[in-house]
Amino acid sequence: MTNASDSWLNPLRDPRDLRLPRIAGPCSIVIFGVTGDLSRKKLLPAIYDLANRGLLPPSFGLTGFARRDWNEEQFKDFVKENVQARCRTPFREATWRQLADGIRFVQGTFDDPKAFERLSDTVAELDRSRGTRGNHAFYMSVPPRAFPQVSRQLADCGLARSNEGAWRRVIIEKPFGHNLASAKELDRVVSEVFDPSSVFRIDHYLGKETVQNILALRFANSMYEPIWNANYVDHVQITMAEDIGVAGRAGYYDGIGAARDVIQNHLLQLMALTAMEEPVSFSASDLTAEKTKVLSAIRLPKDLAAHTARGQYAAGWQGSHEVVGYLDEKGIDPASTTETYAAIRLDVDTRRWAGVPFYLRTGKRLGKRVTEIAVVFKPAPHLPFESTATKELGKNAIVIRVQPDEGVTMRFGAKVPGGTSMEVRDVSMDFGYGRSFTEASPEAYERLILDVLLGDPPLFPTTEEVNLSWNILDPIEEFWSTLGQPQPYRSGTWGPQEAVEMLARDSHRWRMP
Repeated sequence: MTNASDSWLNPLRDPRDLRLPRIAGPCSIVIFGVTGDLSRKKLLPAIYDLANRGLLPPSFGLTGFARRDWNEEQFKDFVKENVQARCRTPFREATWRQLADGIRFVQGTFDDPKAFERLSDTVAELDRSRGTRGNHAFYMSVPPRAFPQVSRQLADCGLARSNEGAWRRVIIEKPFGHNLASAKELDRVVSEVFDPSSVFRIDHYLGKETVQNILALRFANSMYEPIWNANYVDHVQITMAEDIGVAGRAGYYDGIGAARDVIQNHLLQLMALTAMEEPVSFSASDLTAEKTKVLSAIRLPKDLAAHTARGQYAAGWQGSHEVVGYLDEKGIDPASTTETYAAIRLDVDTRRWAGVPFYLRTGKRLGKRVTEIAVVFKPAPHLPFESTATKELGKNAIVIRVQPDEGVTMRFGAKVPGGTSMEVRDVSMDFGYGRSFTEASPEAYERLILDVLLGDPPLFPTTEEVNLSWNILDPIEEFWSTLGQPQPYRSGTWGPQEAVEMLARDSHRWRMP
């Protein structure tokens, strides 16, 4: 006879049964800064799409917290308008009505204790009317400087701690501080209020299907891992290029720059996944252990002047549109030294990667929008061809495309058909998600929000990972602060000349996506 105190498991919900989707239990999510760009463009559509896919329970609630003087119906209209404009799945009235029944709005500011008392009452009302059972997630879609204040207000009104059998979780958007000291202080304040295991730091790149496919590509196949090391790999390039400017984010971006905005989180996480050893399992603790080993083994170049580059976009043409330079953007200080392009070389002091440089670059107003990881291999040790036969042959490469055309490309040499002599040049084999699978890839925020509601943390950076990434970037930022103005580059190109020279010193060149 089973002891009543033993936890009961539903045999029809075996996690190994792939026919069954992971569905969140009764819960609600509270979004602070619900009228901001992130909420309008990503969070609200993602929540609707989760509901439309049947991944949210009927007992689900959504509460918006903002300064707007709205009633509940006005807020519902706001949510519906943004969902209809940007949802990935078809808009269905039946789904919307089910979701709308659990939508609430609390008007207030972060420094108003009474507003948080109203929020506490609203959350309690959802427990009674929607059956959310005390399970609530708090999404801080607000500037980092507001995190401590919101956290303390949640603690003061009793929302930060849950009753037995229920949970409370907090979701923090990047940036996680602006250097190591501020990141540690932010973590200290939030950890005073929430249990560390209840803090989820969002890096939306980790929610992308193609990023997760790095693990499948490497560890589900026997053909890649034997050559995924310094014996065969020449170098690795990780690129996140944007074709837009600051796009209304001047207040946030100026003073932050490309390296803090992208390299510290997105690109270092991609590098860790690319370079990590095989984990014991894909549990959060085992994945984190291997990523942490990589981040702790990263070595900065001795000559930062030679192996880092930064730039600032100038006026030019983006496609058929003439665009202004960074210093002429609305809200930007004309004397700003904030970089809009950053490139760095890093090395990993492990047996697997000794001597293999990793080049990370990111920038705005570049040639096209693309994020990719290119693992470039060494030339064949012996080429039994005439030199003229291989003049069009480059280095083999595996390119993992994270966005926008998600997939993997393999570049290798093949004989040119016809002719009376042997001629070899590069060709490509291509895998695209859109062509190989009938189901469209979900938005990263869909996956990550669902993981928070399920309490599944593998795709969220830990405190140690964040601190290690700042340990890597802080010395570079300190060095750049002594240099003055970044090198200008024309909009629509691929960055400043010093970035080209950086790779040329190592006898490499940037890959053109």
